[in-house]
Amino acid sequence: MMCLLVFLSLCVAPADDRPMVLVVVGAEGTEDYGKQFRQWAQRWQTAAQRGNARFTAIGLDAPGETSDHDLLRRQVQEAAAVKSAEALWLVFIGHGTFDGKTARFNLRGPDVAAGELAAWLAASERPLAVINCASASGPFINELSGPNRVLVTATKSGFEHNFARFGDYLSAAIADPKADLDKDEQTSLLEAFLSATAGVKEFYDSDARLATEHALVDDNGDRLGTPADWFHGLRATKAAKDGAALDGLRAGQLQLVRSGNEQRLPIEVRRRRDEIEAAIARLREQKGKLPEDDYYGQLEPLLLELARLYEQAR
Repeated sequence: MMCLLVFLSLCVAPADDRPMVLVVVGAEGTEDYGKQFRQWAQRWQTAAQRGNARFTAIGLDAPGETSDHDLLRRQVQEAAAVKSAEALWLVFIGHGTFDGKTARFNLRGPDVAAGELAAWLAASERPLAVINCASASGPFINELSGPNRVLVTATKSGFEHNFARFGDYLSAAIADPKADLDKDEQTSLLEAFLSATAGVKEFYDSDARLATEHALVDDNGDRLGTPADWFHGLRATKAAKDGAALDGLRAGQLQLVRSGNEQRLPIEVRRRRDEIEAAIARLREQKGKLPEDDYYGQLEPLLLELARLYEQAR
């Protein structure tokens, strides 16, 4: 059944303005890893269906004449070219490698390097979430970070090369109401990231093992990434280098499975809401540097516009 769904999704061109989820399952290495990877991919497919997103998978059916590398290039370039306000979610499940210079995701056949993926996405203007659940995935942030992009990696560097369990916990959390920290009846990518990293930590702690993976999220374009323990609740509490904006805001605005209230908001309203929230977050970071009257003078019109947006939507 999974293979049929994958085949159909590869043959149908984008015809509507919906989020798209492209799950890439790499070379499994062993049968046990393969079973795990397919289970994680199935969870993403279920979440995509619940979120009314288009779903495509690479690496689940039998290899064909076209390599997975070329299938991935074609699918990414086609999806990136779509003019859409809805996000493209790229999810990599499998193993990765790093030779000290180049990070790669292991596909069946030729692997894909982080720089290749960045080139394929260079012209894309649509919102983007790249989630690399593989070992040695940290350097993907350096290559792919940019405006209106959320990067999530299972490791903080290319030198964390042991099998990463992060993808298991993230695939379970992405549509899990228990991961909804702010109780708005939907689970954001940030909330899923925080839930998954907590699950990974508990796994290593319960076994009294030294953790060999430390996930990062990057959504401010500074190519640095932020670990989960920098967050207090849903807000990063440590400042990024060079005064860059803190990570977490954009990841907190992306949900694969939206609540009923969120679904009822027109896309233009959601987009403007997100812009206002970003402006409020930037202003909040400057609070200590501004006179109190200036701070509240700038904050008030933003809050009023936000209230008007919700009122008009109702």
